[in-house]
Amino acid sequence: MFLDLDGFKLINDSLGHEQGDKLLVAFAERIAPLFHPGDTLARLGGDEFTLLLDNITNHHSLAIPERIQQALETPFHLGELEFSVSASIGIVMQPEPELGAEEILRDADTAMYRAKAQGRGQYVMFDPTMHNQALQRFQLEIELKKAIERQEFVVFYQPIVDLVNGGLVGFEALVRWQHPTQGLVLPDYFIPLAEKTGLIITIGREVLLAACQQAKSWQDKFDNQQKLLISVNLAVPQLLSSHIMDEIDQILQQSGLPPATLKLEVTESGIMENIETALDVLSAIRERSITLSIDDFGTGYSSLSYLHRFPFDTLKVDRSFVIEMEKDSKNLEIIRGIVGLAHNLEKKVIVEGIETETQLALVKNLGCEYGQGYLFAKPLPAKEAEKLLRSPRLFF
Repeated sequence: MFLDLDGFKLINDSLGHEQGDKLLVAFAERIAPLFHPGDTLARLGGDEFTLLLDNITNHHSLAIPERIQQALETPFHLGELEFSVSASIGIVMQPEPELGAEEILRDADTAMYRAKAQGRGQYVMFDPTMHNQALQRFQLEIELKKAIERQEFVVFYQPIVDLVNGGLVGFEALVRWQHPTQGLVLPDYFIPLAEKTGLIITIGREVLLAACQQAKSWQDKFDNQQKLLISVNLAVPQLLSSHIMDEIDQILQQSGLPPATLKLEVTESGIMENIETALDVLSAIRERSITLSIDDFGTGYSSLSYLHRFPFDTLKVDRSFVIEMEKDSKNLEIIRGIVGLAHNLEKKVIVEGIETETQLALVKNLGCEYGQGYLFAKPLPAKEAEKLLRSPRLFF
């Protein structure tokens, strides 16, 4: 078994390493009596422990992490301080004979990280698919780094439509990966890993620059598009980066794009991960006359008590509500509630994922100002998107 204390870094950072070391000792003393003579409990390093048990069954192997978690339900007392601690546990049972110690520890570590991803105080039994997934993730990370070096990421543009008059008001910039062997790869495949590894900061910066340059080019090329809006997603690691405002300022200066024609979209869950830092950044963005939108609204966990503090201009209704709105009246009522909330806060609403005439009629009837979706157009390469500007038309 591979054990890792949940949130231990916070204890070290806030109370110091001396208190952290005392907690590690207390943790080991607390769980050591749970095991039989001949079992081996060792601290591998930091807040990581390994446990080697011999001659047990699958049933007993799962009873042990249960006992560990129960033992940790009682808080630790160090002087006047009290700590509540849990552990994430990865388990390898009856490894293959050809596996060495390093491979066994690797697999237990892999299972432990899977447990940690499920929340505090969880345990997971290893299975070979986890190792395969870890290898795939490792390979994908290598490919992503190469893709950045080779500039394989391209920007597509999806029209944003005025739901009152049917006219084009702008585009949302959406990244795609032009993979050398797999062709065009959609963001769902690589964005989650890019965010976890921090690579999204580089990718996001390049997308923002390309989108701003393209929008400025269109504004200059077409006399009737001086107010053409370009909307770009800002990932959580970008939002929380200490250099984000410098990068935005540099990109606006380099591209020449008027700040008022740039919209930055941030997810509500991203804002809530670090409210005060996010609010500082969002306020700095609004001071530059850049438009702000809360993306995927309704799918996160934002507190309504904070909502009025966010200096946003629009709420974007997640497509998951729109897809089911024809079948399930509850989704329609959720959208109605979001629209009412936004309008009461004097904000506008954009709806994504509009694919049918019925959906269009419903969101128009609710008073939504803007929309986008396959009914109007899929995300398009820049040359295809430009055709919509060369021959202006109404989308309905």
